[in-house]
Amino acid sequence: MQAILLTATGAPEVLVPSEVPAPAPGPGEILLRTEAIPVLFPETMLRSGAFPLPIQFPIVFGTQAAGVVSDVGADVDAALIGQRVLVSSNAFGTYAEQVSVPAAVAVRIPDAVSSVDAAAVGMSASVALPLLETATLTGTETVLIEAAGTGVGAYLTQLAKEFGAARVIATAGSPEKAEEARGFGADVVIDHRTPDWTDRLRETLGGATLDVVFDSIGGESALALLDLMTPLRGRMLGYGFLSGTAAQVSTMDLIMHGLTFIGCSGPDWLAGVAAARADVLERVAAGSITPLVDRVLPLDQAAHAHQVLAERTAKGTIVLRPTA
Repeated sequence: MQAILLTATGAPEVLVPSEVPAPAPGPGEILLRTEAIPVLFPETMLRSGAFPLPIQFPIVFGTQAAGVVSDVGADVDAALIGQRVLVSSNAFGTYAEQVSVPAAVAVRIPDAVSSVDAAAVGMSASVALPLLETATLTGTETVLIEAAGTGVGAYLTQLAKEFGAARVIATAGSPEKAEEARGFGADVVIDHRTPDWTDRLRETLGGATLDVVFDSIGGESALALLDLMTPLRGRMLGYGFLSGTAAQVSTMDLIMHGLTFIGCSGPDWLAGVAAARADVLERVAAGSITPLVDRVLPLDQAAHAHQVLAERTAKGTIVLRPTA
């Protein structure tokens, strides 16, 4: 079968189309014939070497896929065969025409949702839901959503007022993405590419404060935001670092401002993200979440997809589609 091998860490070119043996489902596993494979921003960081990978190269890359169950292993209900499901894999292997994963990670895709749309929301929207639930909005808060024109930020913006945000201030990295963020429900959008964007935010607030910050940029700007947050009840939820580093905020910074920082990462957090996928797919079927698909590419163009993500020009998820 065709698959994409990660041959080393480095530039996108380390992703190489190859022919590899087809997997077989072991006990407790399903075999998925993939139809749509999302290319995820965290995968680009793993590929580049930003995070250490305790693996031996080469390895079939990829962490999520949507498709049809074609076979099952021992101790798995054969009724799953023929069902469309969304799966994730901690052991990689999804950039391929077929992948074996534990049956427990499979989430059924509603009939009204295409495999491409399921792949598009499987990560970003499933992160947005737990973020909003953790923020415990009450209907009075002013919130800041960073990078709101695409990815997790776009889904946060789509859902924020449903979950209780009174005012949504967003940031975006281009005029096109700013327009997308407004369409998703942002009341104000600020360009976070300008060095003084936090000063512009201060002007926009006009003496008001931020009750909740959904921080995906991290870096030094996170520290600058503390002065703009509501003392004693302001909370920052850190879940990304598009700047290249996590939020540069110390315990003393939080104490002196009377604020809370919630780190949204780690095994327990990821378990909550996985648990949200069924809800996300039902919301897509009901029309309360709009899937964001930038483009669909053949599987063998995985390296190109990673290059597009590195350039920060994608307006949604890039989805790979096997040709078989």
